[in-house]
Amino acid sequence: MEHWLNSVPVFLDHMAKVDGCATSHAAKRLAQYGPTAGIVAGLIAAQLRADERIECDPEQVVVTAGCQEALSLVIPALCPAPGDVMLARNPTYIGVTGVADFAGIEIVPVEPAGDEDWACTLARVTAKLRRAGKAPRGLYLTPEFDNPTGTVLTEAQRRSIIAGCGEHRIVLLEDNPYGMFRFEGVAPPPMAVLDDAGCVVYLATYSKTLCPAVRVGAAVVPKRLFGSADAAERFRVELCERKSFVTVNTSQVTQALVGGVLLREGGSLRAIVEGPRMHYRRNRDALLRALDRAFGTQGDTVQWNRPNGGFFLGLSLPFDFAQAQTAQCAREHGVIVMPMTFFSLDGTHRREIRLAFSNTDEREIEAGVERFARYVETQASLTH
Repeated sequence: MEHWLNSVPVFLDHMAKVDGCATSHAAKRLAQYGPTAGIVAGLIAAQLRADERIECDPEQVVVTAGCQEALSLVIPALCPAPGDVMLARNPTYIGVTGVADFAGIEIVPVEPAGDEDWACTLARVTAKLRRAGKAPRGLYLTPEFDNPTGTVLTEAQRRSIIAGCGEHRIVLLEDNPYGMFRFEGVAPPPMAVLDDAGCVVYLATYSKTLCPAVRVGAAVVPKRLFGSADAAERFRVELCERKSFVTVNTSQVTQALVGGVLLREGGSLRAIVEGPRMHYRRNRDALLRALDRAFGTQGDTVQWNRPNGGFFLGLSLPFDFAQAQTAQCAREHGVIVMPMTFFSLDGTHRREIRLAFSNTDEREIEAGVERFARYVETQASLTH
């Protein structure tokens, strides 16, 4: 952390050079209120280009107080009228449902049925909603190592989603906090890279690549929203206006910290995340080994996925696991796991849980799985 704090002077020198002023004057400006859209948009655009292949101009970037603020700005802006609804996969990130709930906006679960592709799914759901007098305005997705499931959308799925959103004028919110933490395999292009419909608003955050306390993120608006540069600019301006009444501007001190890191690292975070990436990979591997030891003979009743990156995986159980079971497991076995019902939009996924492997170590993972296995064994015996 001290290394990151020492990056602030790096940004001050950069700021002074760009503005043609003394460093002391730049420091005084840093301590004041700043432009609502932020002071590191150009550096963020350069980092997205270097690390994610996303081509965007600084003018497309609205710097926010973490990705959570970006969601709290974008979702109400997309759904201003009664009957406007958001779409999301089910289960989904609880930060999205929280924003929607506080704003009084309905979130509708959307998922392909059978062999249906995403474009057909969006057509089917859109038609159903419009018959009910509702209008889908946005679709929230974490296509890379989804929270809570740890799953990844293929390139074909991403292209099908973009086609459906373009056809039905649904703005796609691509949240990508975990994309730089891939352990193996080749990453599909971000949806913002594939976007030929002008429908993707890319949501970035430095809470995972640097640290949660930084609270710097961004919303990147497409150059042409559904083909219109004027519509894109109006939407960006609206986000800035909303932000001006919520947080005025993102802390310039934390922006300077992020900006200094990006300058010092040559515009890329690849080197910085390499250590944490390998740590998360070791934890993922430790969790998979522990699960195999504990449940390897119960493949017909206890199953889990093997994520190629990120922080989470999903596990299915032979019995319901919800809030009461969470408390019981913590109280009697000293381990807390997250039921998928906490992330569910409709009360389903009652026999699934999320396991996180990021902020821990291998010994804690092994001990936690052993304790959880004892709970599962006890509960399974009671259901037979």
